[in-house]
Amino acid sequence: MGKRKPSFQSRFEGDPSNLTNPNIPPFTGTGPTISNVVAGMNVNCLIDLKTVAMHCRNSLYNPKRFPAVIMRIREPKATGLIFAKGKLQVLGCRSVDDARLAGRKFARILQKTGFAGVKLTNFTVQNMVGNADTKMLIRLEGLQRACALYAKYEPELFPGMVFSLANPKMAMLIFAKGKLVFLGAKRKEDMEEALGKVWPLLLQFRMSDG
Repeated sequence: MGKRKPSFQSRFEGDPSNLTNPNIPPFTGTGPTISNVVAGMNVNCLIDLKTVAMHCRNSLYNPKRFPAVIMRIREPKATGLIFAKGKLQVLGCRSVDDARLAGRKFARILQKTGFAGVKLTNFTVQNMVGNADTKMLIRLEGLQRACALYAKYEPELFPGMVFSLANPKMAMLIFAKGKLVFLGAKRKEDMEEALGKVWPLLLQFRMSDG
């Protein structure tokens, strides 16, 4: 009697890449592209947030609601969160290079406002958000049943599936119309690796064109 073929679920346990098959067609959609980079850094100087809010354009400070100055710049388009103890967080950039440039611009603004001791250090990418489009419809109910260890799908609460990966450690939102959102990546390569691991699964649960 021949050896029984392992079930879909048992082959999937441990890592989605267990399902990778060299005969799987390559990804034919678009992306992934970065839509938001969140980066943290230090300015190595205590900051008087009231002074910053009074003298800097495009800045907002409401300590009862949030303990930081919210400042915006146009080029590159970015939002900076400036904290009194010298922490700076940059949001809204489309690349790591833009996030670095935005951090330097926020630091120069602080220097011109009178904080001569500002020195930018410890730049760290904290999170990346990205998007891709598979250009196909996906049966999320079937995918959830087959990959219950990794997939959470509650359509009455949210229209997308939350699909978690251990390596790279991040998550994806998968929508029935084929759109993908990448969350928690540290590099664009993380998104590409995650897409490569999940793509064979998406093909198996592709809706027929008919």
